[in-house]
Parts: sequence; structure tokens; C-alpha cells
Amino acid sequence: LKKLKLKAEREPTLTKWNKFLHKYKNPKNSVEIGLIGKYVELQDAYKSILESIGHAGAQNEIKVNIHSIHSEGITKDNVSEQLKGINGIIVAPGFGERGIEGKIETVRFARENNIPFLGICLGMQMAVIEYARNILNLKDANSTEMNPKTPFPVIDIMEEQKEVTEKGGTMRLGAWDCKLDTDSKVFQAYQKDLISERHRHRYEYNNEYYKQLSEAGLKATGVNPETGLVEIVEIPTHPWFVGVQYHPEYKSTVLNPHPLFVSFIKASLEFKK
Repeated sequence: LKKLKLKAEREPTLTKWNKFLHKYKNPKNSVEIGLIGKYVELQDAYKSILESIGHAGAQNEIKVNIHSIHSEGITKDNVSEQLKGINGIIVAPGFGERGIEGKIETVRFARENNIPFLGICLGMQMAVIEYARNILNLKDANSTEMNPKTPFPVIDIMEEQKEVTEKGGTMRLGAWDCKLDTDSKVFQAYQKDLISERHRHRYEYNNEYYKQLSEAGLKATGVNPETGLVEIVEIPTHPWFVGVQYHPEYKSTVLNPHPLFVSFIKASLEFKK
């Protein structure tokens, strides 16, 4: 406005912005975060996630060093070397079969080594598949997106969605409500029991496996109240293990960092200590 010599109705207040910049430029600690995806060579593919991590880091006064790791290069034999020195792991969203076995190995490594884990969309689905394979011993568990003939479709298109598919409406899009279990990490992060988050996906947690997975320790701590679709899974016995079907990165801003990212970064610092 000054440059264009335009008159402002009121002077802009930059107090909150300056506070953010001060925290961002003067961190008190640092953490190493592994971002596991199959489009890591194209950084803009995960732009919103990278920005959200930055917001959360500043909120916690933590410098976040992000290590982008291609999931296709991760195997059971090299996962410990690939993730060496990592304090927190994010398994990113995506579509299709390529690179998913590396993501599943990453989930296993995070689960077994108590490393803070955040799975987003496909990342959450990989957490469900990993748990079904290695804890429930359903070795061929998969998503019908990857293997339409899997004997254990723990991730699937729901029956009512299969009918819609014929009409071309294959995706669950936009904002959906989610009811949170008050005894959960996500409730601690959000500090409320009803949230609304944005979605962009076709496949869902298959409720036919709800009882088995829950009894084995993978709890559904967030559910859409209208459809009963599972939105969030957690392992209560793990320091911080959360998978979300939605995209929290879409709602994070500089002045309002998303509470899940804030909680995740804080947990990653605790793990580092």
C-alpha cells in the first residue's frame, strides 16, 4: 500500500506474524523428520505437507530438518540404514501400487522402534495393512486398489461406494466430520471431540476387520458419525503412532499450525531426547 501510495483503512497489525518469524528464525532445538513418498523428486508434490511441518516446527520453536526418502528404495534389508538418525516419520499420500512395499516396511520400522509416526491418507492405509500382515498374521492383507483379489481386503471401496463408481463419482471429497475418542492422542492434540477435515481418496478402512484390528491393538480413534467410516487409527501403547485418512496439511497456516503436526513434531523431539 505504501509503495502504491494507497491509503489503508487501518494500519496492519503484524504482531502475530513477527512472533512466528522470531520463533522460526530462533529455534531452541532441532529434529530430523523422514518424509517417505514416491514423488519425492518433485518437492511440490508434498508442498502442503512441507509447509505444515514448518508451521509446526516454529510453533514448537524447533528447527525441522526434512529428509525426503523415496519409498521404492526402501526394503526390509535396508530400512534401518535408510531411516538412520530419523526422529519422526511421515508416510505421505499417493495412489497406485508403486512403492507401497517400501512404505509398509517403513511403518513396521516406526512401529517396532517406537518412532513417532504420522500416516496421511495412503500412509494411514499402509499402517492398517502392515498391522494386519505382521500382527494379525494375515500375510496377504492388502488394499483392493493394489490387489483386487487379496483374500484380506483390509482397505477396500465400500459397497455403497461401489454402486456410485458406475456413475463416475469414485472419490470421497471435501470436508467430513470426525468424532474423536477422548482417550486418544488425536483428542489431546485437537482438544475437542468433533472435528472437520478435508478428504481426497477412493479407498477406505474396511470395517469388516474393525473388531480384529481393534482387539489386536490398532484402535480406531476417529470415526465419521454419519457413515461409521474410520478416519483415524492409533496404537495406544506406542509413544505416538497416528494414521489419518484425511489431509490435515490442507488446513495448516502460519498463524494456525495444524494441531496434529504440532503434536507430531513435539513427540519427535521427545523421541530424540
